[in-house]
Amino acid sequence: MKEIEMEPMTHYLRHQVRRLVVRLRECARDDAGYSTETVIITALLAALAIAAVAVITAKVMAKARGINLGG
Repeated sequence: MKEIEMEPMTHYLRHQVRRLVVRLRECARDDAGYSTETVIITALLAALAIAAVAVITAKVMAKARGINLGG
Protein backbone atom coordinates (compact mmCIF):
# COMPACT_ATOMS: atom_id res chain seq x y z
CA MET A 1 0.00 0.00 0.00
CA LYS A 2 1.32 3.44 -0.92
CA GLU A 3 2.22 5.69 2.02
CA ILE A 4 0.31 8.97 1.90
CA GLU A 5 2.44 12.04 2.60
CA MET A 6 1.01 14.15 5.41
CA GLU A 7 1.33 17.80 6.21
CA PRO A 8 3.61 18.36 9.22
CA MET A 9 0.71 19.64 11.37
CA THR A 10 -1.46 16.64 10.45
CA HIS A 11 1.38 14.28 11.31
CA TYR A 12 1.89 16.07 14.64
CA LEU A 13 -1.84 15.92 15.49
CA ARG A 14 -2.06 12.21 14.67
CA HIS A 15 0.98 11.54 16.85
CA GLN A 16 -0.54 13.46 19.76
CA VAL A 17 -3.86 11.63 19.46
CA ARG A 18 -2.04 8.29 19.49
CA ARG A 19 -0.12 9.32 22.61
CA LEU A 20 -3.34 10.33 24.33
CA VAL A 21 -5.03 7.06 23.42
CA VAL A 22 -2.10 5.10 24.86
CA ARG A 23 -2.25 7.22 28.03
CA LEU A 24 -5.99 6.68 28.32
CA ARG A 25 -5.53 2.92 28.03
CA GLU A 26 -2.87 3.00 30.73
CA CYS A 27 -5.17 5.02 32.98
CA ALA A 28 -8.04 2.59 32.38
CA ARG A 29 -5.99 -0.14 34.06
CA ASP A 30 -5.60 1.98 37.19
CA ASP A 31 -8.98 3.20 38.43
CA ALA A 32 -7.57 5.68 40.96
CA GLY A 33 -8.33 9.16 39.62
CA TYR A 34 -9.88 7.74 36.48
CA SER A 35 -12.60 10.40 36.21
CA THR A 36 -10.25 13.35 36.49
CA GLU A 37 -7.76 11.95 34.02
CA THR A 38 -10.53 11.07 31.59
CA VAL A 39 -11.83 14.65 31.71
CA ILE A 40 -8.34 16.03 31.12
CA ILE A 41 -7.64 13.66 28.23
CA THR A 42 -11.04 14.43 26.70
CA ALA A 43 -10.27 18.15 26.94
CA LEU A 44 -6.92 17.60 25.23
CA LEU A 45 -8.57 15.60 22.45
CA ALA A 46 -11.10 18.39 21.98
CA ALA A 47 -8.29 20.94 21.78
CA LEU A 48 -6.52 18.82 19.16
CA ALA A 49 -9.75 18.56 17.18
CA ILE A 50 -10.16 22.34 17.28
CA ALA A 51 -6.56 22.74 16.09
CA ALA A 52 -7.20 20.32 13.23
CA VAL A 53 -10.32 22.23 12.20
CA ALA A 54 -8.34 25.48 12.30
CA VAL A 55 -5.66 24.04 10.02
CA ILE A 56 -8.23 22.70 7.56
CA THR A 57 -10.19 25.97 7.60
CA ALA A 58 -7.03 27.98 6.91
CA LYS A 59 -6.15 25.77 3.95
CA VAL A 60 -9.67 25.90 2.50
CA MET A 61 -9.84 29.68 2.91
CA ALA A 62 -6.43 30.08 1.23
CA LYS A 63 -7.61 28.01 -1.73
CA ALA A 64 -10.90 29.93 -1.92
CA ARG A 65 -9.06 33.27 -1.97
CA GLY A 66 -6.95 31.99 -4.85
CA ILE A 67 -9.97 31.38 -7.10
CA ASN A 68 -10.13 33.86 -9.97
CA LEU A 69 -13.70 34.61 -11.01
CA GLY A 70 -12.54 36.64 -14.01
CA GLY A 71 -13.86 39.91 -12.67
